[in-house]
Amino acid sequence: MPHISRKPPGKTVRPAKMRSGTGLVRGLGAALALATAWAGGATYYLIFHDEVLARFVSQQSTMQYGYESRIAALRLELERTTLEQVTTRDGLATRLKDLSRRQAALESRQGVLSTLAGEAPGRHLPETAVEEEAPLDPAARRPGTAAKPFPTPEPTTDVLDLRGARESARRTGITVAHLERRLDGLAEAQSRAIAGIGANAGRTVQRLRGLVARIGLDPSRFETREAGLGGPLVPLSDDPFGLAVAQAQRAVAEAAGLRRIAEALPLRRPIAGSAPVSSTFGARLDPFTRGYAMHTGLDLRAETGEPARATAAGRVTVADYNGGYGNMVEIDHGHGLATRYAHLSAYAVIPGQWVAAGAIVGRVGSTGRSTGSHLHYETRIDGEPVDPQRFLRVADALDQ
Repeated sequence: MPHISRKPPGKTVRPAKMRSGTGLVRGLGAALALATAWAGGATYYLIFHDEVLARFVSQQSTMQYGYESRIAALRLELERTTLEQVTTRDGLATRLKDLSRRQAALESRQGVLSTLAGEAPGRHLPETAVEEEAPLDPAARRPGTAAKPFPTPEPTTDVLDLRGARESARRTGITVAHLERRLDGLAEAQSRAIAGIGANAGRTVQRLRGLVARIGLDPSRFETREAGLGGPLVPLSDDPFGLAVAQAQRAVAEAAGLRRIAEALPLRRPIAGSAPVSSTFGARLDPFTRGYAMHTGLDLRAETGEPARATAAGRVTVADYNGGYGNMVEIDHGHGLATRYAHLSAYAVIPGQWVAAGAIVGRVGSTGRSTGSHLHYETRIDGEPVDPQRFLRVADALDQ
């Protein structure tokens, strides 16, 4: 029987030659597509080349302009900050120079105030010296360092540094302003102090003048004109503090002069303690005649031998027996003032001797025209007896 080949249904067997032709067609298609794409890209590049290049150049130019604008802004910021620092530095230098000048003037004033406060009795100067916590020149504490109390930062292109420099300058300005306020306060305190010294001295002058007047003395009798002085009159400046100082100096000097006068007056008690008064100054019944007579002193009851003391400094002019006074000591205190101590039992001084206030001049007794142990004490102005109580009352007022 002949061989019959059977094929599976639905499957066609192609020859090998046909299969290789199909692969070739596919490769040619891919190559054609690639060539077409390249040709399209080349055509697009050729057509749009100028536009792409122009866009690239525009982007580069925009970036360059941005950088240049930023650099210009930074340069402008640098120049403005530098100008601010130069202006601030010049202003601070001027203000610091003014502060140094003011500090020197205030220190000089402080010396005047200290002197016046020492001369003015009972007046204590408030502490107004310049504090050490913020000196005008901190370099003065460290020898060899540069005298630059407020260093100014150098300008820089860095924005943060520029801001820091401005902040430092601002803080420096605040420090200088603080110093200025402190000096203003010190000047005000010194003005108040000098005004207080002048007012206090003026009140002392009025009080002492009144006390001297109560004694019956004219303060002008104690004034002395110094010899060998002169020269042209140079008026003081119109500086308020200088005028206040001049007025205070006059008041303090006058008060000191009046105090010296008061110290030279016979204001102390001739017998220590509170010796009772047995007879006052003026008209009285005479203990011997029983008729009215003038009593020229003050009788102070004391025991025999008790010390009689000088009521003011002076020179002894008499230390001898003197009629009704008995044993008497007389002291010349100058300016027409004299005191007498009578009925003494003994002398403790000699004529011509200089005695200090409070010195013992003799001992209480009952010599002369006397009825018992006591001290007859007299005060005289220009040789005329005056009531010793005037001086004793003034002494009590001075002690108050």
